Amino acid sequence: MEQKKPLIVLSGPTAVGKTKLSLALAKAIGGEIISADSMQVYKHMDIGSAKIKPEEMEGVPHHLIDVLEPEEEFNVVIFQKLCKEAMEGIYKRGHIPILTGGTGFYIQAVLYDIDFTENDGDISYREELEALAKEQGSEYLHQMLFFVDEKSAEAIHPNNTKRIIRALEFAHQTHEPISAHNEEQRSREGPYASCYFVLTDDRDKLYARIDKRVEEMLSEGLFDEVKKLKARGCTRNMVSMQGLGYKELLAHLEGEISLDEAVYRIKRDTRHFAKRQLTWFKREKEVIWYHKGEFGYDEEAILKDMVDRITRCINKNEDHI
Repeated sequence: MEQKKPLIVLSGPTAVGKTKLSLALAKAIGGEIISADSMQVYKHMDIGSAKIKPEEMEGVPHHLIDVLEPEEEFNVVIFQKLCKEAMEGIYKRGHIPILTGGTGFYIQAVLYDIDFTENDGDISYREELEALAKEQGSEYLHQMLFFVDEKSAEAIHPNNTKRIIRALEFAHQTHEPISAHNEEQRSREGPYASCYFVLTDDRDKLYARIDKRVEEMLSEGLFDEVKKLKARGCTRNMVSMQGLGYKELLAHLEGEISLDEAVYRIKRDTRHFAKRQLTWFKREKEVIWYHKGEFGYDEEAILKDMVDRITRCINKNEDHI
């Protein structure tokens, strides 16, 4: 029996404190960090994505940060490919990959090696849906999805046009909901000896941290960052500009809303995003929850427990060879 390679996942809602813990964990187990974030992959988008600065990395190698220009497409299929390539290099160096970030769908794609192969090359239905989105808006497509795949409609944000179209296209091609396909993929035994950690906190504390983080981003120059991206030609229909903080400030710069309204929306929508993240993680199997309050907010204690679990997981895998 082939020995499974170790893969550690450290996830949780936005602003919970994953970055600091991931650095300590990487140093403790000889790990390298792969960013499971849909925005940190983009260059020139540092403040709004809460991207770790090179001087903050403490010598720990980081992957999938600053690899694409804002004009480039990024999705789960591209992420899965880039992540697997990064993991190959990490294993060759004798290190352990630590997948860190809050994009649950991306994590799922790697952890369970989900097959995203298209069923056929016919894109006419996709083009039809794209035209419909322009005419009727994303909400209209979301309602269509609700009738054919209620589970996916609940999991996908009404503004995430690309994912809605993909789910509708999958149902059209295969006559089965993509949620059932993903569930079947997840039910297979994963190809890795994995530990899937989710860091969390009381909702009030988490929401307060989110509001504070937004204020810090603004004081660090988020507004100027978005202005530069707009001057470069970036628009709200780009994947990169769908990120929280970017689309709201673009709307302000285009005269649609006031700056106060933009800031209010960023805070509100980030809180809603954190809530959706937690809902996603609760549906995942074999997640190991770490509520910061249950450890008395002692990060050393959380780290020690994680390292102990990883050691047991790797030893257990070796015992089955």
